[in-house]
Amino acid sequence: MPHASEPDAHVDTLLLRAADGDRDAFAGVYDALVRPVMGLVCRILRDVAQAEEVTQDVMLEVWRTADRFRPDRGTAKAWVLTLAHRRAVDRVRTVRASTDRERRAGMLSADRDFDQVAETVAGHDEQRRVHRCLAALARLQRVPLVLAYYQGMTYLEVARSLSTPEGTVKSRMRNGLKQLRHCLEAGS
Repeated sequence: MPHASEPDAHVDTLLLRAADGDRDAFAGVYDALVRPVMGLVCRILRDVAQAEEVTQDVMLEVWRTADRFRPDRGTAKAWVLTLAHRRAVDRVRTVRASTDRERRAGMLSADRDFDQVAETVAGHDEQRRVHRCLAALARLQRVPLVLAYYQGMTYLEVARSLSTPEGTVKSRMRNGLKQLRHCLEAGS
C-alpha cells in the first residue's frame, strides 16, 4: 500500500518541473489538483459557473507563478488550495461590493426619476442664460472663454490660437468671468 505522502510528493515534483516551463508536468499538476480546487472554490462561492471561472483563473495563476512554490513550506496541493481560497474569497468580496454598488445606484436613480424633467428644464434655462450672458461680453473676452470652456483649450493654447500674449489672455478671461458671473447673478 503506497504511503499517503507519495502522491503529494509526486505533485510537488511535477510543480517544480512546471516552474521550469515543463508543460507536461503542469498537465500532471492540473489533473491532480483541478478537482480539489473546484471543490473548495464551489463551497465558497456556491455558484458552479463562477467556481469554474475562478478554478481556471487559479490554475492559470499556478502555471504563471509555479516558480514561487517552496516545498520546504508545504505541499504543492496546500499551496494551490491556498491560492484558490484567496481567489474565491476575493470573488465573493467583489460580487458583494458590486451588488452593493448596484443597489445604491438603483436607490439613487429611483429618487432621481421623479425630478429628471424638472432638472432638464432647469438645465436648459441655465444654458440659455449662460449663452445670453456670453453674447453680452465684448469679443475680446468672449472668444478666449469659449475656446477655453467649450473647446477645452489651456491658457497657452488660447494665447497661441489668438496670437496674443498669455498674460493678456488670462486677464481678459478673468475680467470676462467676472462680468459673466455678474450677468448670471442679475438674471437669477
